[in-house]
Amino acid sequence: MTDTLIKVRGLNSYYGASHILRNIDFDVKRGETIGLMGRNGMGKSTLLKSIMGIVTPRSGEVHIKGERMNERAIFEVAQQGIAYVPEGRGIFGNLSVVENLKMAARPGTKGQNDWTYDRVIETFPRLKERLGHGGQQLSGGEQQMLTIGRALMTNPDVLILDEATEGLAPLIAREIWRICSVIKESGISSIIVDKNWKHVTQITDRNVILVKGEVVFEGTSELLQSQPQMMSQHLGV
Repeated sequence: MTDTLIKVRGLNSYYGASHILRNIDFDVKRGETIGLMGRNGMGKSTLLKSIMGIVTPRSGEVHIKGERMNERAIFEVAQQGIAYVPEGRGIFGNLSVVENLKMAARPGTKGQNDWTYDRVIETFPRLKERLGHGGQQLSGGEQQMLTIGRALMTNPDVLILDEATEGLAPLIAREIWRICSVIKESGISSIIVDKNWKHVTQITDRNVILVKGEVVFEGTSELLQSQPQMMSQHLGV
């Protein structure tokens, strides 16, 4: 069993003629939590979509658990144990909270069923109070919780979280960070994109900063925090 769950090498992705990702190397190891950082438009979401197969790279390779996934369908990537929480959330507004969760329920790639329906609703107490509500009746923060909960119902090996707390009230954002810590403690690998570097670096093992589609920093949270000039230049802090 490989310790490297996602391995990206020499990735180049485009939108039309626009060269977005430039020779990206990126790894996710088993049990590792990674912060993917950078200003808007630097290629973070494109990297996530290239891993998921939503964007087809022009060149380079994406391997998941040692298997080359280029040109593979999105559902095949998901079947490898990769759960994706997109920036737009993508919940089913006409389905209830219960239905949104239960429709995604399945054992993981190794048959694990650690994240049951009962465990998910205990982890998300706000959702527990709104089980009969339709997705469209939830606040933005509650929708984000539902999307994360639905991803956990697949018992993934890797959870990809794009813009974890974007636009959420501070109280709700704090709850999302608590949940991210619970996910880390459960042993699931994570890639977290968020602008709040302070919260990201509190829970990540390693961080990667993208600037104009290139990796300009890769290292531990301690190393990043020791380079305030780096953060000021590339993260605006």
